[in-house]
Amino acid sequence: MTPVPGPQATLLYDMRAPEWGTAPEVLYRAALEQCAWADGRGFGSVTLTEHHATDDGYLPSPVVMASAIAGVTTTLLLRLSVVLLPLYHPLRLAEDLAVLDLISHGRLRLSVGLGYRAEEYTQLGVDPGNRARLMEEGVETLRAAWTGRPFSYGGRTVQVLPRPAQRPVPPIFMGATSAVGVRRAARLADGYQAPSPDLYDLYVAELARLGKAVPDPAEAGPATVSGYLFVAEDPDRTWARLAPFLLYDNNAYGAWIGAADGHFAPTDDADELRRRGTYRVVTPDECLAIARTEPLMTFKPLVGGLPPELGQESLQLFADHVVPRL
Repeated sequence: MTPVPGPQATLLYDMRAPEWGTAPEVLYRAALEQCAWADGRGFGSVTLTEHHATDDGYLPSPVVMASAIAGVTTTLLLRLSVVLLPLYHPLRLAEDLAVLDLISHGRLRLSVGLGYRAEEYTQLGVDPGNRARLMEEGVETLRAAWTGRPFSYGGRTVQVLPRPAQRPVPPIFMGATSAVGVRRAARLADGYQAPSPDLYDLYVAELARLGKAVPDPAEAGPATVSGYLFVAEDPDRTWARLAPFLLYDNNAYGAWIGAADGHFAPTDDADELRRRGTYRVVTPDECLAIARTEPLMTFKPLVGGLPPELGQESLQLFADHVVPRL
């Protein structure tokens, strides 16, 4: 199935659950309830991220989570962005993703990446020095496995069934933040999720060098770090309620990425964070203007362990006061 027509809006979940925030079991139940509610209400997709070896329970199993969401929805695309492919056995991942695609009637949208935290590779016993090789082999293995035909893997003949619902195989998109990674995406992937315009320009140039056409960026979805939206009748009051959770989210990513990243430079100043615009609390009218100019709006309704009712207020305002006017 395909999503209902409407604005390009996605729900994003990373399931961070700091000890002082909402309990994990409440957050996971709320995420499923929000996705079931959002299905057919102007939201085109749900985006699930992945990290390991964290102290706040960051989502480590996006395929499992996506399967649960598939069971309570019928139209939302299931964007896994990004799956850290070198940390998986590619044959096992091919099986799990095929089952997910069948459960969801072809709604899987897969993006893969290397990741940037050494702790993840250490915890799972994977040599980070092999990341690039494992990525390339992983992409090739997924594509071969999904044909349903026997193929050579590790010096033996293997076959993976069942096949995914999508034909000939589900597309594989790639995320990357370096020039080497961009060139790899141009060579191997069906699309690229660019975190910045200059990297996307490099991707387009590399495609031209390879004699390849530029794929539709809307299919993979643009990178989401350009900003997260919350809709409110009173943005000032709502910002004050959200600020502790937004600061936590910003600073947790900032601790991983580093202060050099303009989006997530650590700060304890809620006003400074608001001025940056990474997290935007806007009125329905302001959201309508954004919807008409931006390719994808990203809502993060459980950000930083946010109580679900606060995130749901934003989603409800969007569905009630923005979607009908588009």
